Amino acid sequence: MDKDFQYNKPWILQRADPYVIYRDGYYYFTASVPAYDSIVLRRSKTLVGLAEAEEKVLWTKHESGPMSEHIWAPEMHFLFGKWYIYFAGGEKEDVWNIRPYVLECTGDDPYEDAWVERGPMQCADEDEFSFRAFSLDATVFENKGDYYLVWAEKVGVGKQISNLYIARMESATKLATVQVLLTSPDYDWERVGFWVNEGPGVLKRNGHLYLTFSASETGVAYCVGMLSADEDADLLDPLSWHKERYPVLCTDASKGLYGPGHNSFTKDEDGRDIMVYHARTEAEIEGNPLYNPNRHAFLMPVKWDATDRPIFAYENK
Repeated sequence: MDKDFQYNKPWILQRADPYVIYRDGYYYFTASVPAYDSIVLRRSKTLVGLAEAEEKVLWTKHESGPMSEHIWAPEMHFLFGKWYIYFAGGEKEDVWNIRPYVLECTGDDPYEDAWVERGPMQCADEDEFSFRAFSLDATVFENKGDYYLVWAEKVGVGKQISNLYIARMESATKLATVQVLLTSPDYDWERVGFWVNEGPGVLKRNGHLYLTFSASETGVAYCVGMLSADEDADLLDPLSWHKERYPVLCTDASKGLYGPGHNSFTKDEDGRDIMVYHARTEAEIEGNPLYNPNRHAFLMPVKWDATDRPIFAYENK
């Protein structure tokens, strides 16, 4: 990692919901773009080099129908021997009819090779609930040879509540098990503006799994909570997961950082764990926070305490 790089300073401007993956000598970066109209990809031999890397449009939204509005939070994963991108999309005719969709790369090079649509993410045959309502922010992680999908979905009537669910995957496009509720917005810091849990990201260390998530509306109240589990536990048992009582990262006006959230994790060239997250640099937001473009991507080194619990701290070096 560049010794002169400033952590927790704007890294890639106007890119929300940032996702970074490293494989075969390259770092890859994708994120939501302000127009919410396409899926983009950058690659670089170094992590910080992604900031200056050429950005390529891999896919553009449809003119109408599914995947024609609100293209959000793409993530690129290599699983079952291929590259896939998971993203959320709505419809021009019903912009909040948002569901998770899948793209598949036709070759081994996700930057140069073509991508094809694999349609909406499919639930298990016996599942009567998953992806029936507003659902988004799908992420994938591997544990003990199995792949798991974690996503946000709204339930209830009226002003719906966004929960996080987990299921084991049968394939890259279909779940093998019925959804299990991981977390609901239980605490006051998860209920500002909206009752929201979303944007999951998974970090593994020495037999422990840490699942971060974002909570509350997308302005200054947006913050990061965390669940933890043992890698040997039954991850489809909600009691295997412990939820932190308080957020692990939130607005710090003294640092000029507001509304941190929707993070992913990677490792730098030295093998250190890095949180990739978005935040704002102004407290006052012009217009609807959802459509204000000034959510920027940042990098933060993850520190660890004596019990292997992650610590997320705003430090510049």
